Amino acid sequence: MFSVYGKAGRIFRGSMEELRHVSAVSAAAKSHAVASIGRDPEDHNPARFSELVREPATDLAHRTAVAAYDQTRKPEHLRQPVTRVDAVMSPTVITLQDSLTVEAAWQVLAKNKLGQAPVVSAAGMLVGLLSRADLMRPERLPGPESHALVWRALLMQNVVEVMWTPVPSVAADTDIRRVASVLLDTGLPGLPVVDDHGFVIGFVSRSDILRAVVADPPLDLWT
Repeated sequence: MFSVYGKAGRIFRGSMEELRHVSAVSAAAKSHAVASIGRDPEDHNPARFSELVREPATDLAHRTAVAAYDQTRKPEHLRQPVTRVDAVMSPTVITLQDSLTVEAAWQVLAKNKLGQAPVVSAAGMLVGLLSRADLMRPERLPGPESHALVWRALLMQNVVEVMWTPVPSVAADTDIRRVASVLLDTGLPGLPVVDDHGFVIGFVSRSDILRAVVADPPLDLWT
């Protein structure tokens, strides 16, 4: 089940098919700088390339034997396919109060190494989504010749003036494939997970879904 929340509260609740008839949410390009080989400090960390170094045969045999022994001591767990949002979402979510300035919100995102965060009202209800990539859009930033006061005015804006709103959200028991479809349709990096009252209880991102594809238990793609 999907919902759309804005400044006035919930304005839509329904299925993925019905959500597509709601006005589309603006997509924002998300860039990711890739450092050249040798520029990244991690390139000089031997542990990063440990998988490329062949282990001595005796050590490898020892590790294999120990791993096999440990496996016999562990009870077998039935692999259950992952199908719902609550199995892959991040339950610990950083939210931004709608009273914050852009500068304060940016500091919260940077401190927690986040690309985006849900914006909530004083009562804790979802009202929007703030993205660092969206804040950095060229048309939103002052030009290089702009006075320092122009930049200051931008930083002192309220997050409500620059956040995405209304913003789609999803219930914890929603099928992951439907969430993936909405992310593709909207271009959003992720969706807030809310309860029946509109309170944010998690966040599901594209990275969460990708991790589910390669993790164990497996993501159920076909049933």
